Amino acid sequence: MDIERVDFASVPTRDLQRAFAWYRDVLGLAPDRRGNLEVEATNVTLSFWSPEADGEEFVTNVAGLALRVPDVAAARGELEEQGVEFNGETVDTGVCHMAFFTDPDGNTLILHRRYAD
Repeated sequence: MDIERVDFASVPTRDLQRAFAWYRDVLGLAPDRRGNLEVEATNVTLSFWSPEADGEEFVTNVAGLALRVPDVAAARGELEEQGVEFNGETVDTGVCHMAFFTDPDGNTLILHRRYAD
């Protein structure tokens, strides 16, 4: 098998319009050019999915979706100015910085930047 890339990642939500607007307006991700309720994160599309509309249980993604940014502290500051609350302090793992927060549905998001090999 030859996997070329990840085309999209599903983001569970209870409100498609709210999720789309939050990822577009708060995170600044570009709307899908075809007019779908999806946003583009440069290398992958985030596709919003309402599990309950399909008869499935709504469960948040607690594993996290890491969003690479040039500067975690600066990006965190920008989001905090918009009212985003973070779960604890920024973590320095010895190879990267990470700052954890959630979207309006409780899905874990991580501001991330690797600074060492």
